[in-house]
Amino acid sequence: MPDSALPPAAVPKATLLTPFTYSLFRAIWIAGLVSNVGTWMQNVAGVWLVTTLTTSALLVALMQTATSLPAFLLSMPAGAMADMIDRRKLLLFTQGFMAIVATILGVLTLSGGISAFGVLGFTFLLGMGAALNAPIWQTVTTELVPRPVLPFAITLNGVSNNIARAIGPAIGGAIIAYYSSGWVFILNGVSFLGTWAVVFFWKREAAETSGPAENFMGALRAGMRYVQYSPAIYGVLVRTFAFSFGAAAMWGLVSVVIARKLHLSSGHYGVMLSWLGAGAVTGAFLMGRAGSRLNFNQRVLLGVLAFAGTNLALALITQIYILYAVMFLSGIAWLMVMTSFSTTVQLSVPKWVQARVISVYMLVFQAGLSVGSLAWGELADHLSLDTSLLIAAGWMLASALLAVPFPMLSAEGLDLAPAEHWPDPTVEGGDIDPDDGPVVVMVEYCVEPANWPAFREAAEQLKRLRLRDGALRAGVFSDLARPTHITEFFYVATWGEHQRQHHRFTKEDLAVETQVRRFHCGPGEPRVTHFLAFPNTSNVEMATPLQNLESQR
Repeated sequence: MPDSALPPAAVPKATLLTPFTYSLFRAIWIAGLVSNVGTWMQNVAGVWLVTTLTTSALLVALMQTATSLPAFLLSMPAGAMADMIDRRKLLLFTQGFMAIVATILGVLTLSGGISAFGVLGFTFLLGMGAALNAPIWQTVTTELVPRPVLPFAITLNGVSNNIARAIGPAIGGAIIAYYSSGWVFILNGVSFLGTWAVVFFWKREAAETSGPAENFMGALRAGMRYVQYSPAIYGVLVRTFAFSFGAAAMWGLVSVVIARKLHLSSGHYGVMLSWLGAGAVTGAFLMGRAGSRLNFNQRVLLGVLAFAGTNLALALITQIYILYAVMFLSGIAWLMVMTSFSTTVQLSVPKWVQARVISVYMLVFQAGLSVGSLAWGELADHLSLDTSLLIAAGWMLASALLAVPFPMLSAEGLDLAPAEHWPDPTVEGGDIDPDDGPVVVMVEYCVEPANWPAFREAAEQLKRLRLRDGALRAGVFSDLARPTHITEFFYVATWGEHQRQHHRFTKEDLAVETQVRRFHCGPGEPRVTHFLAFPNTSNVEMATPLQNLESQR
């Protein structure tokens, strides 16, 4: 058995360094670190090249748009594809695609055949590759280490990005100064090849498929539906947007603080970002020690309060060395919050929908940063820089109150393996086409009147699970002639979708269904009946047009 497949019982108490004992994770982490450094080098070289090729400030500003816009357009489609297609093959495609694009950009730059618009176009293509790659990369980690080790593996992924953030721009700037941006682009292209090679030699076990295959649009709808009817995920998304919106003030305005308020050089700005990265790396080791003392909810709350302090410090403090210390603490808080969000999401969803939910999470996070940057920048222009930062600090303090209505529930003990306990329904007259439908499923219970309030509460939880896993409608009805006879129904679009429901129901969900069935007082188990739309008939009542009525008289 490969070391990455060891069962949780065989894994000793995890520490921050435990993920490195799994050879595949170690190889992918190292390759990912090199690739991240290349990406940060590319960011610096791309912006600098556009700056030298044009006098238009708009084209320079559009570099950020070219990088982030693909994430808005492709995050959710990428998540759907990652859940439908072999993730190893998708990684090979995305890493190879980005290597080719970066290399071509480098060759064109060295030959003098690139324009500012050309750099924007190639940057957009690289952004597309990154947007397609991101949900896959996040979910692959769950296959490389056991569940108890996953929080530390996700933390180390954050460390990788922050190490690259700290050294990538410096390396890229040095190469630009002594050679050319073109060489930076080519090195970035080469950096993707390491990850491509590691993934190529990864002998990934084929994922088991249960039920009919989903189509692309159906997979997208299933992912959105899962988020809509999962309170734990919905709560994380609300708090993610609130945090990223407030934190955008620091990311968007720190350069303005350095240049316009403190009247310092771009070198000080680079040092500020380096202190931020160093804080994030340090935070990883601190979290390793504090992991058993603070839950994810407490970590996020501390991080939110720390960022409120960051915005206050940028507004009120003018001593650069004190601000360096503030940025160091901000790096700790940033890593603490982001790994808590990401780990909670990944631990709270089953594998069949994991990439789709992560893509929604990433989309919400990017939306918070983008909208926040615009909002705080506008406030800084119309009011003042300090006022904008003070309001952002107030936003962060207010967002801390979201911990009350949207607490981050522990997901470490959830058993999200498929329950596979529903028997296949008896079908007379041959197989049913998966596209046939709609389907109505009825489950009949006998419940004593004294138990109705408790049964209703438990049935409401089960209804949410039915809707989350594919039902379009669901409800509970009582027989007017026999009030103790209660029928639960749920309505599914197709027979194939109902078959997928069977395999989406997890062992954790089984506890909810068991609670509902505990109130059944009839002989035997509750009776389950499946109804399929009668062939060649309309199942929607349609009003007869008035002109048709007139012609029939």
